[in-house]
Amino acid sequence: MGDPIAIAWPVPAMTSTRLTIRPSEARDRPHRIELLCSPEVRRFLGGPVDRALAETETSEVALAGPGVFAVEEGGRFLGTVMVDRRSASRPGHLSPDGGELEISYTFLPEAWGMGFAREAVETVLQWCEAVLPGEPVVLCTQVANTASVKLAERLGFAEVQLFEEFGADQWFGVWTP
Repeated sequence: MGDPIAIAWPVPAMTSTRLTIRPSEARDRPHRIELLCSPEVRRFLGGPVDRALAETETSEVALAGPGVFAVEEGGRFLGTVMVDRRSASRPGHLSPDGGELEISYTFLPEAWGMGFAREAVETVLQWCEAVLPGEPVVLCTQVANTASVKLAERLGFAEVQLFEEFGADQWFGVWTP
């Protein structure tokens, strides 16, 4: 993740038609580790993280940091949506100084294909517009992750550029409120 967003945290939970999107808590740690260790989830994110490493590097403090949301349906954990500042040291920016508001997400495979990611990300984008009015939001995903690129486009992200990072072609888009 990049730099944290500067807002009062935690924020109240948000709801959509089917979901609760709430600030992540210590109780989400096992689910976050599951996301990090899943070969399916991490297919376009550099591969699964070693479980021992995920256990030691996934702190409860980081999970409770500003911009980290847990997504649930009826109390069942489905995934995470994260909002932070894109690091200026990475490629893909709207301005040379970087620091754009960036959204990312990961969901458990059993939650794929049911519209949960779209519903959760739409809700978090509405929250972004409310707390940081008028600020564009960027999203980056591997070009090979066609489902993620299609989702970004359905959410209203417009392609800004393509570039290579982490040994793969990346799609970089912007959503403007």
